[in-house]
Amino acid sequence: MLYPSIDEMVKKVDSKYTLVVAASRRARMLRNGEKSELVNPRSHKFVGVALEEIYGDILQVENLTTKED
Repeated sequence: MLYPSIDEMVKKVDSKYTLVVAASRRARMLRNGEKSELVNPRSHKFVGVALEEIYGDILQVENLTTKED
């Protein structure tokens, strides 16, 4: 089983598509040299670390879309 599970991750963001975009952007930042605040990540891959950051509330994902009436 994958950690964190997709069901738990979708509870942190508004959609799975937002989750994918946020994780990929953060993974790219990690690949380019930014440090993670995770002490002991389970994953050794950048995308996995990004997902763990989102799941652990280290990385906050904001919904920036607005609905117009």
